Amino acid sequence: MQSPTISALDFELPVHLSRPLPTESRGLERDAVKLLVSKMNTDSVFHTTFAEIDRFLQAGDVLVVNTSATVPAALDIVLPTGRRGKIHLSNQISDTTWRGELREIVQGRPKRYFLGQAGAVFPLPGGGTATLLDLHSGSTTDTRHLQLWEIRLDLPLVPLPYLHRYGKPIRYDEQQFPLEYYQTAFSTEAGSAEMPSAGRAFTHPLITRLLIKGVQFAPITLHTGVSSLETDEEPFPEFFRVPAITASLINTARQQGRRIIAVGTTAGRAVESAVDRHGQVREKEGWTELYIKAESGMQIITGLITGFHEPRASHLHMLEALAGRHHLEIAYRAALERDYLWHEFGDLHLIV
Repeated sequence: MQSPTISALDFELPVHLSRPLPTESRGLERDAVKLLVSKMNTDSVFHTTFAEIDRFLQAGDVLVVNTSATVPAALDIVLPTGRRGKIHLSNQISDTTWRGELREIVQGRPKRYFLGQAGAVFPLPGGGTATLLDLHSGSTTDTRHLQLWEIRLDLPLVPLPYLHRYGKPIRYDEQQFPLEYYQTAFSTEAGSAEMPSAGRAFTHPLITRLLIKGVQFAPITLHTGVSSLETDEEPFPEFFRVPAITASLINTARQQGRRIIAVGTTAGRAVESAVDRHGQVREKEGWTELYIKAESGMQIITGLITGFHEPRASHLHMLEALAGRHHLEIAYRAALERDYLWHEFGDLHLIV
């Protein structure tokens, strides 16, 4: 296996590490997943379980958590070819308009479908319809990159009740799991197409232990879109909200020299999107197009809890902005050597 390099990320991800079952299906508590702890100042790594994360956190640390809840955003359709397909809704724009992508079921798996045309109408379960309006991103000729369509939904119910009745959680294989498997202990506001998965391993007993220790939790909301981005694809706009109390908590902690640790790249993107020209976090709400890369760096976030990301995925640029290329190479080599599990139900990485 080639050692990973963050510039190209040309390592091979073994199949047995890429499709883990949820902890519930493995007979484990959520915080029993493995945790790789990597320390940036020494390039040292430690192997433990997420239940032991309190050993590596300290009183005064601020954990920024995403309160967005996952919606069942996959809807069954029949494509013009006659094959089964899906619409993966990504971001809600209005009461009737969403951004989303088309998928074709091939050998039980939803593969990208690039033959959609503006004006096409797809019958939906329960008597609804989905109409393709315009391409938001991608093109009809470039099949290397994600296509996001503006889609008008005409539904017999308001969107969220309709999705809870007829939709399913987005999956990229044939397996289906209950919606509650895709929620975190922090989920309060429905809106994410896919789970903000870095928060999944937090259990209520663990949160209580951290609070007793003096760790603080700062809520933000960022509704994640589809996470099917592949090699070199840039993130697209997502709706976020940083409340005033969170901005104040983070600014105070920074003034006192305490650590600001984002639970997930979504939390990091939201916080960094709310920084004003004076370097202060402000209350803010709207759509962020921020793409955090090594050359831009991180202004606020000093640590990160995250899953393990695909080779050459855009998320890795945020990790590189925080930790540097060399440190990530060390951490990812250690994860591959110890068979850490990737993706939403996999293991986690604490960078401090």
